[in-house]
Amino acid sequence: MASHLKSIATTAYKFTPPSSFSLLNKPSLIPFSRPKSLSFSSSSSFSLLSLSSSFARSFATSTMGDVDSTMDAVQRRLMFEDECILVDESDNVIGHDSKYNCHLMDTINAGKALHRAFSVFLFNSKYELLLQQRSATKVTFPLVWTNTCCSHPLYRESELIKEDVLGVRNAAQRKLLDELGIPAEDVPVDQFTPLGRMLYKAPSDGKWGEHELDYLLFIVRDVTVKPNPDEVADAKYFSREDLKEICRKADAGEDGVKLSPWFRLVVDNFLYKWWDHVEKGTLKEAVDMETIHRLLEE
Repeated sequence: MASHLKSIATTAYKFTPPSSFSLLNKPSLIPFSRPKSLSFSSSSSFSLLSLSSSFARSFATSTMGDVDSTMDAVQRRLMFEDECILVDESDNVIGHDSKYNCHLMDTINAGKALHRAFSVFLFNSKYELLLQQRSATKVTFPLVWTNTCCSHPLYRESELIKEDVLGVRNAAQRKLLDELGIPAEDVPVDQFTPLGRMLYKAPSDGKWGEHELDYLLFIVRDVTVKPNPDEVADAKYFSREDLKEICRKADAGEDGVKLSPWFRLVVDNFLYKWWDHVEKGTLKEAVDMETIHRLLEE
C-alpha cells in the first residue's frame, strides 16, 4: 500500500503544547464590526454534492436543538451544516463528514476524522503578521491566539478544485470575509501562495480536538479588517519581535493567554525562515507542495 502513496516527509517534529501568555500593548487594536454574510450556490453538474448538503442541513435542523444545547447557536449551526473534506494521509479525498463529527475526539481516535484544512498568514506592506484571537464561543480552542485565519475547505464544487490549489484558495478567501470582514477584492485568490502542507493532531479538551491535513497559505496585502465577533475576539498585527515575545510568555505561562497548537507548530518549524522570504520578495523559492510534513505530538 505504501507504494501507492505520495512521498510524505518522515521527520516527526516534537510539539510541546504552549502555555498561556499575556497580550502585548504594542500592536494596534483593529475595530470590530460584523461583516456581511456570504451566500453560495452549486452548479447543476455537482448535484450530488448539493443533495448531500441539503440533507445535512435538513438533518441539522431536526437534531442540533437536541445535541450540545450549551453550544453557541452560530457555532452549533456551522458544526452541523459545514461538510469537511475527508482525506487519507496522502491528501486523497475519501469522503466527507460534518464539522461536528470531524472534531469529536472519539472519531479522531477511531481514525475516521482526518480532514483538509488551511491556515492563512497575511502580512501587510510593513511585513507585520495579522493574528486573531478566536472567539469565546468557538467549540475547539476558544480564546487562543492563532494565525490570520484557520478553517476548512468544504465539500462543495468550488472548494474541491485540485488544480493550483484553487479549491483551498477559494475557501481561504471565503473565510477571510466571514471571520475578519476582509473583502474578496482585497485578497484575490491568485495572490495566495501555498507554501506547504502539514499533518497534525491536537486535543482541545476531553471531547473535542483537531486532526487535519493543513495547507499553509501566505499572502502580502494591505486589507480592510472588520472582525466578526461570532468568530473573532480580537485581531492585531505583530512584528517578528512581538511574536517572539508572546511565544516567550506562552512558554512561561504568563497571564492566561494561549497559542493554538497548529500555529505554534508553524512558528517553531517554518515561520521565521518563510518570513525572511516575505521580506525579500522571494516567497516562491520556499514553496514545497510535494512534501506532507508530519508534525506530531509526543
